[in-house]
Amino acid sequence: MAMIEKVKKFDLEDRTFEFAQRVRAFVKRLPRTLCNLQDAPQLVKASGSVGANYIEANEALGKKDFRMRVKISRKE
Repeated sequence: MAMIEKVKKFDLEDRTFEFAQRVRAFVKRLPRTLCNLQDAPQLVKASGSVGANYIEANEALGKKDFRMRVKISRKE
């Protein structure tokens, strides 16, 4: 059991949430250029949707539905 805990430090839901937080911190440090002002909001939204898609996949009705939802999440 201890070995599994070392390998799996965070579950995927925690890691996607941390990813979204880190993206937001990164965006805050970017210079305010025209490109950054247009692209940064899209990046922030996309980083948050990763976790949202994963949470939705966890609410699947079965294994086949789960796989399909994860495939959709990966594509997005």
